[in-house]
Amino acid sequence: MPLSRAVPASCQWFSALTTALDPRSAPRLLRLLLGAVLATGRRTVTRWLRAVGLSDEFRPAYTTVAAAGRRTDFLAARLTHGVLKPLLGSAERLVFAVDDTPTPRYGSKVQGAGVHHNPTPGPAGAAFVYGHCWVVLAWLARHPDWGTLALPLLARLYVRAKDLPRVPKAQRPAFCTKLELAVELVKWAVTWLGFLGKPLWVVADGAYAKAALLKPLRSAGVTVVSRLRKDAALCSLPGPKRPGQRGRQRVYGARRLDLAKRAGQRRGWRTETFDLYGKAARKTYKTFLATWRPAGGVIRVVLVKERRGWVAFFATDPAASVIDILVTVAQRFSLETAFRDCKQEVGAGQQQVRKLAAGVGCFHLCLWAYTLTEAWAWGKAADGLVDRADCPWDQSDRRPSHADKRRAWRRALLGEEIRAALPAAASETEIAAAAKRLLKLVA
Repeated sequence: MPLSRAVPASCQWFSALTTALDPRSAPRLLRLLLGAVLATGRRTVTRWLRAVGLSDEFRPAYTTVAAAGRRTDFLAARLTHGVLKPLLGSAERLVFAVDDTPTPRYGSKVQGAGVHHNPTPGPAGAAFVYGHCWVVLAWLARHPDWGTLALPLLARLYVRAKDLPRVPKAQRPAFCTKLELAVELVKWAVTWLGFLGKPLWVVADGAYAKAALLKPLRSAGVTVVSRLRKDAALCSLPGPKRPGQRGRQRVYGARRLDLAKRAGQRRGWRTETFDLYGKAARKTYKTFLATWRPAGGVIRVVLVKERRGWVAFFATDPAASVIDILVTVAQRFSLETAFRDCKQEVGAGQQQVRKLAAGVGCFHLCLWAYTLTEAWAWGKAADGLVDRADCPWDQSDRRPSHADKRRAWRRALLGEEIRAALPAAASETEIAAAAKRLLKLVA
């Protein structure tokens, strides 16, 4: 076993996640999470096992990964309550981001894999990618020094209807669209975080601004902020009922609103300075109320002038302010950064597993390793996480990247291992054993 103790001191809160599993599997899941943090190179499951000395128990370890894939909702709830709740601070609302991302896989026997749209074609220009597609829910946490950080909590695997027959019937999930999966994720957040008594906001890309998502979330009391199509069929506000008029109050107005005409009108525009993307930005905007059938009622519309024209955003809460809408839209970009770091630094999608439950478990372990790393570094000073003395070309005031935080945590874990392995009077045998353990962790 390459570690001197069962769990390093800085990882004692890992046990908050493992209580959702069987007691026989919980210790292995705890060490697998630690392995996901310590692993280097190609971050396969075997790399995780070698990093924490579970090579001799590789079969039960793979079983534990699959068990975690079947209990992701409960494990994510433990993560939210045990690790993230202390980071809420004085936030007046809980803001979540929902988006989908693919992870490339290879092999026709990988369950749930299929052809999906590639959002990052790269130099090759590949419009499609073969692999898994995940709908991810992330909490957008506001750090006092580093701005908004997206902390992934839970994901759902999207399997196309034409790919479902290739999954064995015993493991085959019911077909759900990406919008239906997003609704499931947000309702999970309402169930597990509603007791905090804070309003829940969800920001999503314009592809999710459809009735299948907006109406269920509006009924659940969740405010949705997203981009609005320029050709959206908006209506005016309903007028008051006439004296003696029978029937219920109208929900949608009788007059159609044209966004292009509203944007072309010179009157009604205002210019203010907002804090967007970590810096002050001067924006010219126009806002008004309208009714929209996909949203199920009144929405707040915000038109913004940009260099290449105008763009439209909306919120399902008519009382939402312009600054709240624009700031929330800007915060959504942090989820794209989290996707990049989860794939490049943590290795999401690199695990060579075929079964559906194992694939779900591996992806969530990568998401949680990312979130736990950010939670560990939350209260740390930037100087203690990264040293740019050897990088004079870098910006000294740039916030630490996730790679910096991951390396700092690994250094802290190795330091704890050294202090635990070497007592005050260590013999040559103990020193040699500790060096062997540390070399295994470094390699």
